[in-house]
Amino acid sequence: MKDEILTYLPQGDWEEKIHWFDSLDSTNNEAKRLAAAGAPDGTLIISIHQTGGRGRMGRSFQSPAGMGVYISLLMRPGVKPEQLMHLTCAAGLYSCQGVEAATGFLPKVKWINDLIAGKQKLGGILTEMSVSTATGLVEYAIVGVGINCGQKPQDFPPELRDKATSLLQVTGKEVSLPRLAAAMALSLTRMNGELLTRKKAIMEGYKGLCITLHQPVQLLRGEECTPGYALDLDEDGGLIVSFPDGSQRTVNSGEVSVRGMYGYL
Repeated sequence: MKDEILTYLPQGDWEEKIHWFDSLDSTNNEAKRLAAAGAPDGTLIISIHQTGGRGRMGRSFQSPAGMGVYISLLMRPGVKPEQLMHLTCAAGLYSCQGVEAATGFLPKVKWINDLIAGKQKLGGILTEMSVSTATGLVEYAIVGVGINCGQKPQDFPPELRDKATSLLQVTGKEVSLPRLAAAMALSLTRMNGELLTRKKAIMEGYKGLCITLHQPVQLLRGEECTPGYALDLDEDGGLIVSFPDGSQRTVNSGEVSVRGMYGYL
C-alpha cells in the first residue's frame, strides 16, 4: 500500500516521511512513540486499521480494517502552546481539502473536530501536544485524522447508523484508499508549513465550512446541558455563544462538547 500511496505524491522525501502500517493500535499513539524516538517534524503515520482509535475526550473511534484512512502528522513547531490554539481548526480545514482533492467531495465541519456530510459524521480529528517543562515550548504536536471510506450503513453499530456515514455512501463510488491517503498526507504537510503564517486565512476558511455557526446549540459538560446560540469564532477557534439571559461567553473544546438542539449536529 505504501508504494501505491507514493505514486500519487509529487517528488520529494515522502519515502522517509511516511510510516505505513497495515494495522496498529492508533496512529496518534505511534506518532508519540516515534516522537519519543526523535522522529523529525513532518513525519506521517498512515494505516487502514486501528485497534484502539481514539477521539476527543477519550471517546473511541471505530476504525475497521480496509474501510477507512487513518493518518497522523508529527509536528515540531518549537513555539509556545498558545500559538497553536487554532491547530484543530486548521486540521479540519486542510482535512476537508484533502478529501476534496481525492474524491471531488468537500465535507463540512462541526465545531470543533468532526468532518460532516449532510447531517452525519464522516470523520474525526484528534490533536495532542507535549510541552517542555524546561522551556515552556511545544516539544511536539500531533494531528490525527480518521475518515470513513467504505462503510455501508450495516457496517456501523446500530447506535451509530443515523449519525455516521462514509465516502462510499456520500459519493456513491468506491474510494481509492491510497489516493485518499496521499491527498491527506499532502494537505496536512501543507498545513504544517502554513499554520503559523496564514492563521487569519485558515480561520476564515474554517468558518466557511463550519455548520455549527449561526445555529442553536447545546453545551454539554458532564451531566449539565446549557442551551445557547453559536454566534462566531474568535481568532483562536473558540466558539462565541450567546445565552437566553443575554450574556455571551467564549467556550473552548477542552471545556465542553457542542450538539445541535435537535440531534447530533
